Amino acid sequence: QVQLVESGGGLVQAGGSLRLSCAASGRTFSTYAMGWFRQAPGKEREFVAAITWGAGSTYYADSVQGRFTISRDNAKNTVYLQMNSLKFEDTAVYYCAARAHYGTTRYDFTYLYDSWGQGTQVTVSS
Repeated sequence: QVQLVESGGGLVQAGGSLRLSCAASGRTFSTYAMGWFRQAPGKEREFVAAITWGAGSTYYADSVQGRFTISRDNAKNTVYLQMNSLKFEDTAVYYCAARAHYGTTRYDFTYLYDSWGQGTQVTVSS
C-alpha cells in the first residue's frame, strides 16, 4: 500500500491562492496515477484533478479547470495542487489518492483509487 500525507491546507480569502502537497511513501512503484478529491460538509466526495505518475498527463473537473493545476515531482514522490482564484465553493476537505492500475480511461471515480490520505482542510472566506 501507498501511504499519503497531505499538507498545505488553510484559510484564504476568495480570489486568493493556495498550494496543497501530497507526499507518497511505501509501494510508490506500483502507482499509476495520483488524484485530488474534495468533500464539503453534507456532500459526497468529488473529483478535482488527476495526474499520471509517469507521463504527467493531467485531468481536471470542469469546476476547477483554468484555476487549479496539478503537478508532480517524481524525485520527491510528491504531488501538488496549485489552487488559484479560489471561490467560497472550493471550501472542503481535500484528499490525495493513489491509483495502482489503469483499467479505464476515467479518472474521476473514487473506487479507482486504492490509497487515500487523511485530508487537509481548505477554507475560503467569502
